[in-house]
Amino acid sequence: MTSEARQSQHAPELRAAARHIGRRRFLTVTGAAAALAFAVDVPGAGTAAAAELDAAQLTDDPFTLGVASGDPLPDSALLWTRLAPAPYQADGGLPARRVTVGWELALDERFRRVVRRGEATAHPEFHHTVHVEAGHLAPGHVYYYRFRAGRFVSPVGRTRTAPATRGRADGLTFGVVSCQRYDQGYYTAYRHLAEEDVDVVFHLGDYLYEYAVNAVAGSRAYPAGTLPALFGHETVTLEDYRLRYALYKSDPDLRAAHAAHPFVVTWDDHETENNYAGDAPENSVPPEEFLLRRAAAYRAYWENMPLRRPQLPEGPDLKLYRRLHWGRLAQFDVLDTRQYRSNQAYGDGWQYPGPESEDPSRTLTGDAQERWLLNGWHRSDAVWNVLPQQVTFSQRFNSSTAPSKVSMDSWDGYPASRERVLAGAQAAGVENLMVLTGDVHVHYGFDIKRDFSDPDSRTVGTEIVTTSVTSGGNGSEKPSNWDTYMAANPHMRFYSGLRGYTTVSLGRELARADFKTVSHVTTQGAPLTTAASFVTEVGEQGLKPA
Repeated sequence: MTSEARQSQHAPELRAAARHIGRRRFLTVTGAAAALAFAVDVPGAGTAAAAELDAAQLTDDPFTLGVASGDPLPDSALLWTRLAPAPYQADGGLPARRVTVGWELALDERFRRVVRRGEATAHPEFHHTVHVEAGHLAPGHVYYYRFRAGRFVSPVGRTRTAPATRGRADGLTFGVVSCQRYDQGYYTAYRHLAEEDVDVVFHLGDYLYEYAVNAVAGSRAYPAGTLPALFGHETVTLEDYRLRYALYKSDPDLRAAHAAHPFVVTWDDHETENNYAGDAPENSVPPEEFLLRRAAAYRAYWENMPLRRPQLPEGPDLKLYRRLHWGRLAQFDVLDTRQYRSNQAYGDGWQYPGPESEDPSRTLTGDAQERWLLNGWHRSDAVWNVLPQQVTFSQRFNSSTAPSKVSMDSWDGYPASRERVLAGAQAAGVENLMVLTGDVHVHYGFDIKRDFSDPDSRTVGTEIVTTSVTSGGNGSEKPSNWDTYMAANPHMRFYSGLRGYTTVSLGRELARADFKTVSHVTTQGAPLTTAASFVTEVGEQGLKPA
């Protein structure tokens, strides 16, 4: 059997996080706490500490949380699942023993033409999750995949590979989603997205929320006592975060979207804690205590997302920024605007800009990620350079009279960082820039101006801000600040406060963005509406009604 067929996915040896982190303040936590946070090595098969469980002994379906795929490359697909016969239990209903899981990849949904198969190991140290990097695939192809453990077979997933790196690639359609607070509504948008004909989905953060979920799941209004009490507190520990992912992934509409399309994911704040900045927590806790929490959150994130091995965390660090290509049509530079940022100026929130926020040393991306981004643009020969990231990039005033407050958590709170990015794009000759954004629970369409203080300044790109899947409840088509925002921000071309998602189609001559909404999320079954459609042309940036 080949090494591909026998690949082992997870770390079986626990090492103290302090050996990997190199953070003096992190070492101040107790040795026992450090040991919990967290093994990171991924050694070869056969060296796991845990004994093996015979998969034939499984008595209940372990594939309760579905399947997923992600980060498509021209020659490989990343396949994910987690074994959890009892997902609302801390151990998932499995003993602390490793399990061998079979996988298959086929050209057809009935698996009559299997092209790859193999086995992977689900380790208890990684909560019995499986990340298979299935290689030697053809570029630009659709594949179907499934897993097997004992007599149980997973749902079938559908994925695809990217076109050849130097291939022409005439078109690409992708979905954009963010912000899916479980207790604030049903995932109706995901049910509709699962039925869309898209090549890939970009998730821009807030996959889960750290806040307590009560026994009736808030707006979902389940019968009293439906959910265990263990969800009724904020996530802090590794067990807390793991259980919260299990709750979210138990939703059938989310599972359907994952099974239908490969996802490219990046986080925002709530996967760890609201509005944290680097190693600075929202609340007044010692940095070393927060870093332990961050290590738990990052570990659980990698376990539960369709991410490849380079994203495996080391203690409280996880290198999430990465670059993907769709032939020569599009280059995607996926950012992380949480882990490396300077702390929010003026105590966060909406504040008047001033010397603190305008300090040129402040950064939203960190120096290394910023250099990586700008260097990547210099090497890019793609028609479209797309920046999937988290927080609003364009200037956003909340008053039509000067001075106006701006959000200290967005790029407005880091204007020097934004200027360096825009100057870098100009120096690299980037002509067709598209920024993808989540976070704010509304749809926005922006023209990106080279100088936002001058409405007549050149438009150098477009920003597509997608609304939430559920966060904020039902929302409204025209929020109370709609008139103010549209007047205060002449580069804002669209604004809607309903829930939903966005689809974007890239071509060699233009791109089209469709902002899609559902009328409500606090009850099920809302129809899907295309609220607005815009195009932006190659070589002539700016959103125009389609």
